[in-house]
Amino acid sequence: MNFKKSVLIVWIFLCAPGVLAQTPVRDFSKEDARSSREWVKDAVIYEIFPRNYSQKGDFNSITRDLDRLQKLGVTILWLMPIHPIGEEKKKGTIGSPYAARDYYAINPDYGTKDDLKRLVAESHKRGMKVIIDIVANHTAWDSVMMKTPNFYTRNEKGEIIPPVPDWADVADLNYDNPELRKYMIDMLKFWVREFDLDGFRCDVAGFVPTDFWETARAEVDKIKPDTIWLAEWESPDLLVKAFDLDYSWENHAALTRVIEFGAPASTIRKVWEDQHAKFPKGALRMRFSDNHDEKRAIARFGERGALAAQALAFTLDGVPMIYNGMEAGDTTESGFPALFEKLPIFWDAAVRRPEFPKFYESMIALRKSSSALRRGELFWIRNSDENRVLSFVRILGDERILVAINLSNTPFFGSVEASGMFDEITPGANGKTGLPALSLEGFGVRIFKQR
Repeated sequence: MNFKKSVLIVWIFLCAPGVLAQTPVRDFSKEDARSSREWVKDAVIYEIFPRNYSQKGDFNSITRDLDRLQKLGVTILWLMPIHPIGEEKKKGTIGSPYAARDYYAINPDYGTKDDLKRLVAESHKRGMKVIIDIVANHTAWDSVMMKTPNFYTRNEKGEIIPPVPDWADVADLNYDNPELRKYMIDMLKFWVREFDLDGFRCDVAGFVPTDFWETARAEVDKIKPDTIWLAEWESPDLLVKAFDLDYSWENHAALTRVIEFGAPASTIRKVWEDQHAKFPKGALRMRFSDNHDEKRAIARFGERGALAAQALAFTLDGVPMIYNGMEAGDTTESGFPALFEKLPIFWDAAVRRPEFPKFYESMIALRKSSSALRRGELFWIRNSDENRVLSFVRILGDERILVAINLSNTPFFGSVEASGMFDEITPGANGKTGLPALSLEGFGVRIFKQR
């Protein structure tokens, strides 16, 4: 937003409240979300930080690991920003991958254009899609785009500014400039056309006008319509035309409040219900318990808490995401300020925590085997201690899956609101029985299928 526009908005708020009062509020719950392909609904997204994925930190190391990822059950690889990183005003030793110097170039530390093309082609051979991170809101201060200074937002003194004060290592782009919009759309088309990529994860998508994303999506669809667009944001307007799915940030925050700070488990249900009432019909949400912006889930929730949190991500409606290393029980520092350094994943953590790879493989396989878990509607059901336990069913056609998750470290002995005959399908259940009477260990998970 440029300075003149921000002054106008302030004037409207202070001097003309009647103008705003007459503006009808758009009810997105009455609209349909953008229709997505079935492979999008069935997806398991795997976020990769190329710098830290291996000791070498390059594309070829990822390519060599594709068979393992395929066996794990991953269907979409999301590569964090692959562009050269800015030096001017950088944070940390290496700098943030979200401070891009050239949108058309590849970080030489990661490899060459041919290396990326090989990674994409080999992924496609294994039935996996590849998307890259696009940072459309801002660039590095030494970006090649600084040659066109009117691409950037300025303050009242005429100085180029960051999007927010804390993001001092990046400069804000000005989407009031139609030439900038054309530049960015051409760039998105370039990556799909030249590298056969399958879509984009769009950083801080809400800091960029929604109408830009809608136009960009329509233009890219002319080149390759079978793509996936993920918004790192949480706003219903983005899911009507532009994006297939978004971050369920509020759900993630509620999960943190419950496991880390002792809020009632029902907090998660309330957030889900509030958002379900506001978002477009059929909206897809990405479910996650860990990502590159925070300390690792295993560090925040403990080992068993981390597994329970990810079990929720795998069984809630929406599309689950895994951040690289979670499946090994990696505890390497993540988030700020680790984002600006090289801290490779400690893959040998799986030797110490063998239950982690076993959990991930079995839960992904269970989700793959169940249409209800991938695409079914979600209905919450009551249990006898909703301060600690979440319980819900996923229903599609005749298939009915019941999920109960204890989000506390205290064992649960009680009951759930269930009728009919159920068979337990929890991975490694060893013939346990239950329903409506139910027992759960601390951070225990049990899953049932109705006969």
